[in-house]
This record gives sequence, structure tokens and C-alpha cells, in this order.
Amino acid sequence: MKLAFAFILITASVFAQNSTPAPVPQSACGPWNEKFQIDFDDSHPPIPQVEPGKALIFVIEDQQYLGVNDVTVRVGLDGAWVGATVGDSYLFFTVEPGEHHLCVDIRPGILDPGHTISLFGLTAERGKVYHFRARTIGGREGPSVHTISIDLDPLNSDEGNFLVASSPLSVSKSKPMKTEGKK
Repeated sequence: MKLAFAFILITASVFAQNSTPAPVPQSACGPWNEKFQIDFDDSHPPIPQVEPGKALIFVIEDQQYLGVNDVTVRVGLDGAWVGATVGDSYLFFTVEPGEHHLCVDIRPGILDPGHTISLFGLTAERGKVYHFRARTIGGREGPSVHTISIDLDPLNSDEGNFLVASSPLSVSKSKPMKTEGKK
């Protein structure tokens, strides 16, 4: 009897953990219709220092997607886009210490059936540097079928610094998206 009761408690605990609401992409990402103009700075500018009282975040795109064009990845933080990368490139930004929600979103073009995103929550600490890899994976499965996915993973500082040093800086600027029916 005690064993059955313990099993029921453990099972109920597992289901209770799974019933917590999943993060809503809109709370981490930005508006779905926002696009970016992206240029590269190949000069390998010096790694920025952490601003006093802030944390520094790098997002490095690692494109493993085998398509015709490079994949555009938008990077969001706490409900707003902070920029975008394309191909194997990186961007960085500062944040206040505390809880934050990162989002990366694939924008490969007209062959994409929808939005593919990956989310990551972190508690940023004052003076710390964080590196994340946004890895795009996929390719052509037939004459008109493409599959693509994205993962957002934290990196240790050695791997992060290596990828930053071997990639161009992505310099992006938001641009208005054309709406259907308007010229």
C-alpha cells in the first residue's frame, strides 16, 4: 500500500512539473513582421568590454543549413528584436543584470513553411559575458522540400571567443516590411 501511494505521489509530481506553461515566444521574440538590413564588419573589431553594472551577450550563428542562400537569424530579448545575423556571423548587446528571455528565429526565405524558433532563459549577472550559438541545421529533402531547424545553446568562454574571433560582426538595422496589397 505504501509503495502504491509513493508511486501515485511521484507520478502526480511529474505531471505537475509538465503542466507549467511553456514560454510564449512573443514574450522573448519581437514582432513577427520585422525585417533587418544586414551588413558585415570583417575588420574583426576588438571584443567589447562589459559596461559597468551590465552583462554582455554574444549570439553567434553557426550555419549548418545546406541551402542556396545563407539563413537569416533574428535575435530577440524580452519581447524585442535586438538584431539579426546571416550565415556564420555574430552580434552582441548589453543587458541589465536579472532574468532575461532570449529568442532566435529563422528567416530563410520563401521556401520556409513558417517560423522556427528556439528560446533560452537566463539570469544575467553584473560584469559577466555570455556566449550563445544559434546553430541552423537542415537542407533540401527533395526538389521543393526544405527542412530547417535552429538550436540556441550556451557556450563556454573559450569556444565563444574562438567563434567570435573567426566570424564577421553582423551589423543589422531594422527596416519596415512591405504589407500585402500596398506599394
